[in-house]
Amino acid sequence: MAEVAAKHNIMSILVNIAIQNSIEPPPKDALIVFISPIHGFNYPPVMLNYIFRFPKGNNKVLLLNTRAGMLIGRFVTPGLTGIAFYLTSLVLWLKGYSINGMFPVDLPSNWISLHPGLNDRTIKFLHEKNKKRVVEFSEKAFTGKKIFKALFEIVQDLAVSPIAVLYYLVGRFVLSKTFYASAACDNCNACIKNCPVQAIKTVNNRPYWTFNCESCMKCMSSCPKRAIETGHGFVTVVVILNSVIFTDLFYKYLGLASFMAYNEFVSSVIESILFLIFIGICYRIMHYLMKFSFFNRIMLYSSLTKYKFWGRRYKAIKF
Repeated sequence: MAEVAAKHNIMSILVNIAIQNSIEPPPKDALIVFISPIHGFNYPPVMLNYIFRFPKGNNKVLLLNTRAGMLIGRFVTPGLTGIAFYLTSLVLWLKGYSINGMFPVDLPSNWISLHPGLNDRTIKFLHEKNKKRVVEFSEKAFTGKKIFKALFEIVQDLAVSPIAVLYYLVGRFVLSKTFYASAACDNCNACIKNCPVQAIKTVNNRPYWTFNCESCMKCMSSCPKRAIETGHGFVTVVVILNSVIFTDLFYKYLGLASFMAYNEFVSSVIESILFLIFIGICYRIMHYLMKFSFFNRIMLYSSLTKYKFWGRRYKAIKF
């Protein structure tokens, strides 16, 4: 978009919100463009927090997202924007802004914690196809034309809105406790230095992922030793233990089973809180045990990201 603006002698300023300490009021009459990945069918918390803190104004705004695209033959299967555009539009509208466009971009899904990584051919195809789409969108948007392509997907986006809310309240905290550094880690601290939300710290001389992690996969894809993995086996064991401990023991021996059966909402909230506490404790224990080579190997070979068919890492493509 900046390249298209330059071609038309339009000055543009690129702002990386991950490293910006303060938010300056936008220049009067400037067109503001918010671009962010979609995660959990919403903008990630780092983006939402930025938009919530954005000063009031009356500028025109464009909203874009990059979301999980896939490829079947030559057909690009679109991702889902969820509530990202609608929540953000509401917040910015209340601040005085007018929305001039909503545009989704289906770039390769990098969520290799949950699905196998895409091959190089697919990645390149998606980048090339979407670069053309973004250029076309920019050419129209910079002339003042309103483009609301995203509204054609409003039905499916609203259908996944409950998942978006649950992910924001619970799911993202669970996923943050699935990453670990294997024995290949040499403590170069690249993951800690480059984390966009400063969610990784050193504990017992090893990288440790806190609940602030937003599962952006930057650490996993940029680790020079390919030492960062997702603990699929670990999560499976934790889920089973949680079910046994809290479903059987907690409810049975504390006499709460009948109460929970008639209070599903309260039950869901309590179970979610207990699970977050439990996985946090288990993660700390796992982190301690990783110093033993035997346990380290068990973790490594029970992680799907260890294997070539699943764990492809992503690098930026330059044209």
